[in-house]
Order: sequence, then structure tokens, then C-alpha cells
Amino acid sequence: MWRSSIGKKIIMAGTGLIWIGYLLLHMYGNLKVFAGQEAFNHYAESLRTLGEPMVGHGHALLLARVVLTLTLVAHIWAAVALTRIAQQARPVGYAKFRPASGNYATVTMRWGGLALGLFILYHLAHLTWNVRVLTGAYEPGNTFDKLVVGFNNPVNVVLYLLALMAVGFHLWHGGASFFQTMGWRIAASRQWIRVLTGSLAVAIPVGFAVVPLAVAAGWVA
Repeated sequence: MWRSSIGKKIIMAGTGLIWIGYLLLHMYGNLKVFAGQEAFNHYAESLRTLGEPMVGHGHALLLARVVLTLTLVAHIWAAVALTRIAQQARPVGYAKFRPASGNYATVTMRWGGLALGLFILYHLAHLTWNVRVLTGAYEPGNTFDKLVVGFNNPVNVVLYLLALMAVGFHLWHGGASFFQTMGWRIAASRQWIRVLTGSLAVAIPVGFAVVPLAVAAGWVA
């Protein structure tokens, strides 16, 4: 399957679907910050104790990280491979190139995907790897405090919001591509596909954005 174009597109669709599920769960967890410090810290700790005593401390979280990493690598590999196939199919440029809407979508997906990849590393450095220059001084083990201190830095807030814009475009175009790949994007279904992908492309970025904006506004402290 991985040798054919359609196989690579199916890999992109499947891995993208896994990441959408992760984003929805992650967004739900982030919104617990509005329940207060104790509730949010309890949620953060529950991720490490998930599955106990059936599995060891932190093992379920580690497994989730491995799955997410592998799906991300597969998603990027498929995207790069499809780009190379497209370039090899047309090694000579057009005499006169007239970009269509599909070309804008493709460019948005490629550069937006690159921006998201860089942001994931930045986001991990901020809230997972505890890079001091990003997190500032906070009480170890207090995830709520780490989040608040981090988003009191306007640079973190701006970068976070810019990345969420890229997420929105990626979901909008990627969602349409998913249904196209699966053969479900037909005339009868185009309207509800637009509604679904549009709703996800707005709801997920907005759901994530309210947290840093609330911290920056002083509503969460």
C-alpha cells in the first residue's frame, strides 16, 4: 500500500484522523484550566496514572506518545513522498502557470504542516520538556502554574495563536482531502462535509486559543 499514491493518501488520512482525535481530547483537557488549579493539576496527574494498576505509572502516557510520534512520522513521510511524485510527474515547469484553488490549498497544507511540525517541538519545550527560558520560574509538579507562567509571556501567546491558525487551515483542507481519499466526497455529501470540516477548523483552534487568551487577560491566574 505504501508504494502507491492512493496508499500514501490513505496513510495520510488515517494518521490525520488519529491526530484529530488527539486534538479533541487535548483541547478538552486544556479547558479544565477554567475549573481551577486543583482540578487542572489533578487532570495532568491522571494522565500519568491512567491504566493503573493494570499498567505501570506513566506507561499509558508513554504508549500514547509513541503512537502519536509514529503517526506523525508516517503522516510527514506520506506528504513528502506525494510531493515528490507530483514533482516527478511534471519535471518541467508550465510556460504560463495559472494557479487554481487546489494549488492554494496544497501550498497551505505543505507550509502549514511545516509550521505545525516546528511548533510541536516548541510546544513540547514549553509545557513538557520544561525549557527554562520558556516556562520561567514555577513550582515543580504544578502544571497549572507552569501553564500560567508560560502564557504570561506574550511571545508564547502570539506563537501559540499563529500555530492555531495553521491548525485551522490544515484541518479545513485536510478534512476535505480525507473525504476525497475515502471516496465519500460526492455531490450529495459535499455540503455536510463543508459543514463538518469547517466546524472542526474553527472549533478546535478556538477551543485551544481561549486558554492562553484567558491567561493573558488575567482571567486565569
